Amino acid sequence: MPITESHVRGATDTPLIEDTIGDFFDRACERLSGREALVVRHQDIRWTYGEFRTRVDALAAGLLELGLEPGDRVGIWSPNNAEWILTQFATAKAGLILVNINPAYRVGELEYALNKVGCTALITAASFKTSDYVEMLNTLAPEIATCAPGHLDSAKLPSLKILICIGADAPGFLRFDRVPGMATAQSREQLAALAGELRNTDAVNIQFTSGTTGSPKGATLSHRNILNNAFFVGRTMGLREGDRYCIQVPLYHCGGMVVGTLMSIVHGATMVLPSEWFDPLASLEAMQAERCTGVGGVPTMFLAMLNHPEFTRFDLSSLRTGWAGGAPCPIEMMKRCLTDMHLVDFTNVFGMTETSPVCLQTAANDPIERKVGSVGRIHPHVEVKVVDADGRTVPPGTPGEFCTRGYSVMLGYWNDSQKTLESIDADGWMHTGDLGMLDAEGYGNVVGRSKDMAIRGGENIYPVEIENVLYQHPAVADAQVFGVPDERFGEELCAWIRVRQGNAMTEIDVRSFCRDRIAHFKIPRYVRFVEEFPTTVTGKIQKFVMRQRMIEELGLTVQKTA
Repeated sequence: MPITESHVRGATDTPLIEDTIGDFFDRACERLSGREALVVRHQDIRWTYGEFRTRVDALAAGLLELGLEPGDRVGIWSPNNAEWILTQFATAKAGLILVNINPAYRVGELEYALNKVGCTALITAASFKTSDYVEMLNTLAPEIATCAPGHLDSAKLPSLKILICIGADAPGFLRFDRVPGMATAQSREQLAALAGELRNTDAVNIQFTSGTTGSPKGATLSHRNILNNAFFVGRTMGLREGDRYCIQVPLYHCGGMVVGTLMSIVHGATMVLPSEWFDPLASLEAMQAERCTGVGGVPTMFLAMLNHPEFTRFDLSSLRTGWAGGAPCPIEMMKRCLTDMHLVDFTNVFGMTETSPVCLQTAANDPIERKVGSVGRIHPHVEVKVVDADGRTVPPGTPGEFCTRGYSVMLGYWNDSQKTLESIDADGWMHTGDLGMLDAEGYGNVVGRSKDMAIRGGENIYPVEIENVLYQHPAVADAQVFGVPDERFGEELCAWIRVRQGNAMTEIDVRSFCRDRIAHFKIPRYVRFVEEFPTTVTGKIQKFVMRQRMIEELGLTVQKTA
């Protein structure tokens, strides 16, 4: 029946999973012991479910032997690899809280993240691309060079005690591959006992998501949050036992570790990692060679694969299903995924990190016009409503703010009760900040964002964070940053800058100044030097006017999206 107001409730006929991730993981590994669990092509790794469980248990017991206790926060700062996935499931089994740290973070961002949630341990790659992680950590905490491994005492990182390095030896660090060997009979007994003590409502993961103030907030997710979301996303896209799922999304994203690794385990699929960071050619090669049946990603990734000059030489006929989300999906891209990539059961998803992440999703059996023209319908055990500025539910077809509640809503922002109260109201509704609408049949469409946020290739970026960095430059009098449309990334950043009188500045100066202070994806692509900003009569700056001027100046196209 058509809905009469923009408020939908998901079905409840399938009960929620009430296990911890560890309990569910153990049963899955017992059932699928001889099946392939993980393929990491760039590390030449192939593990069965039985082998995977053995390695996870050894790492979990090793972490406990180091003195870590349930509830401690363990950061991971690394591109995609087997160690990341081992850490994800080992920390869950040991009752530790995994803290995802963006591999693109610079020193200041890393310091903020580690201290915000009080990480006791950090598992890190030695380096990635042009970033020397070990050197960056030593810059931040010079005490590392002379400390005994596992006994850091740092002025700037007071909670951090244990540093573990993946694939390399470094002074002050334990080597990752030696930690499982530290497990003792006692720590293994402790691990076994924890299985009966942990609750599925315990925090298991913290993911940083920028706030309107520009300071990242730690969205805290429970076992119950992400285990159930992984199950329902996979079920909606028709993922099944024996599938081979290509994980090209960074693991520090919900798209990588929830509707990626965890979803694969829940449905008995094989996880396939093509590369340590997204590379369209590596993904295409992996999907052909491994006969992958599923793949997920942000629109940027699918566009890069579809537009790759070698795309037509690949046999992708094994593909069947997957998801796209994290940014508005161009309708033409969705159509090509359904045809050129053989993704006949492909789905469009909508949600946010704070909701574990998905609340709306098209179904594998939806008609094509729904798959390419909407973000789908409500997930089981979840509610979504669309409200106006006064909080009143609007009629179908009327834009407003998406709000959602149910099992998937996060526990809160770590150590930030004020921001939590601003986001989750007294009735449990998470206010997403996204503007959209529901039609009479309950299908959703995203029409904009109420918050001043840009989404570049699936990365949520709040302009004020970049503005705060630009303000640190002695030649900058004022700066305004906003998103403009981009065919590849969905959006790119543009900065309008007023230079102080008597000073001079170039675009190269701006980018050089930003390079060592913020992650590369936050550096504005477009820079304009102006005398003034457009404002209202009350002096409020009008970013939408700036955006429109740049669209016209650059000849950009605002893509039609689902």
